[in-house]
Amino acid sequence: MQQKWLSALALSLVIAIAPAMAAEDAAPAEPGPAQTEPQADAQVTPVAETIQDQPEEPQFGPVTRLPLPRYVSMKATKGYVRRGPSMTHRIDWVFMRRNMPLQITAEFGHWRRVVDHEGVGGWIHHSLLSGVRSALVQKDMLDIHLRPNGKSPVAAQLELGVVARLHQCTADWCRVSVAGYKGWAPKSALWGVEADEVRD
Repeated sequence: MQQKWLSALALSLVIAIAPAMAAEDAAPAEPGPAQTEPQADAQVTPVAETIQDQPEEPQFGPVTRLPLPRYVSMKATKGYVRRGPSMTHRIDWVFMRRNMPLQITAEFGHWRRVVDHEGVGGWIHHSLLSGVRSALVQKDMLDIHLRPNGKSPVAAQLELGVVARLHQCTADWCRVSVAGYKGWAPKSALWGVEADEVRD
């Protein structure tokens, strides 16, 4: 008897629920907050690709509002490089080469954190630096050409470690001068200029 009553109750529930289910099937489905799976035709972009495609925002120094990092040169013939941005900090290095290219990576008051081509550096007073650009030759007996073309005549050859004055730069070449000689050198053979930097 109990089994028959349960069957009748189940049948009545099916009859009551069936019209409601039919109405739901007829109505278009609306996305709700619990719907998390993407539709079959939706395009899903991985998070890693989205972050990678976003261009990096340029950084600027808090003191000068100039781009960081950026290249400068040594104005003085002697510059003390300290562990921190003050005269009380310990001296770690002494730069002894005028016009040597340096890269500024940070600013604090009258001090600039710099590194050389070997990654050596620290904090140096801004008065010892110059905005005049120079480049360090990183290839021995580097040919500098009369035009930004490897097939043009060679104006001079520069030894490894020579510091040259930096002038114009194209995508692949830079015009340099040293000891009265002028010419174009491959940008890849110079330290002191960004790979994508163009100078007029």
